[in-house]
Amino acid sequence: MDDIRVSLVTGAGSGIGAATAAVLAQRGDHVVCADLDEERAAEVAAGLAGAVAVGGDVADEVQCQEMVDTAISEFGRLDAVITCAGIEVAVPALELDVDTFRRVLDVNLVGSFLTARLAALHMVDRGGSIVLIGSLMSQQALAGSAAYSASKGGVLMLGRALAVDLARHRIRVNVIGPGVADTPMSAASLADAEQRRKLMSRIPLGRPAAPEEIAAVAAFLTSDEASYVTGVFLPVDGGWLAS
Repeated sequence: MDDIRVSLVTGAGSGIGAATAAVLAQRGDHVVCADLDEERAAEVAAGLAGAVAVGGDVADEVQCQEMVDTAISEFGRLDAVITCAGIEVAVPALELDVDTFRRVLDVNLVGSFLTARLAALHMVDRGGSIVLIGSLMSQQALAGSAAYSASKGGVLMLGRALAVDLARHRIRVNVIGPGVADTPMSAASLADAEQRRKLMSRIPLGRPAAPEEIAAVAAFLTSDEASYVTGVFLPVDGGWLAS
């Protein structure tokens, strides 16, 4: 058991979260697959060796604690956390109601904070790695993205602040900035021919990312090979922010 890494992945029921859970399990990790939709998390976990599922809302501290507690009760410790849980709304700012704005921040930003903080409390004695999933919109806003961009900009600075605070405990914290990825969250945009054309025209590589391409970066950042990497924002966007 001591040689097997234990990883918690939120938002593991689909998209980048499901791909991350699969990549980590293939690496040999024990994986706790957490998702608001517990049934989908269970379906993902059932297809992986050494994985268990737990349901819950990352914006709720009690439910978030249950996710962390599942890792401890099932596997005895927690070594890595990847916060893939997130929601997105595309609404012009003048039409965006405050309840929607707050919900996006609660899930994307507060949820990232709760997951990271509660997990870190179990890492202080042995170290660990936390990867927050931001977005290219952590640094660049698009039309209709007031809530999402605000939340992901917050995730970026949260990751940097946590990296500074937690370094003395040998806990590394990094932020991944996915661009357009072929996930359920982007399905409607990618299915619209004109919207897809516009998005692809912004990406030098000319295609969306596969979820596994984001997951591979998360796997690297939680590996021993990244032992001196902390406080980093790593875009995985096909060159969007460089263009």
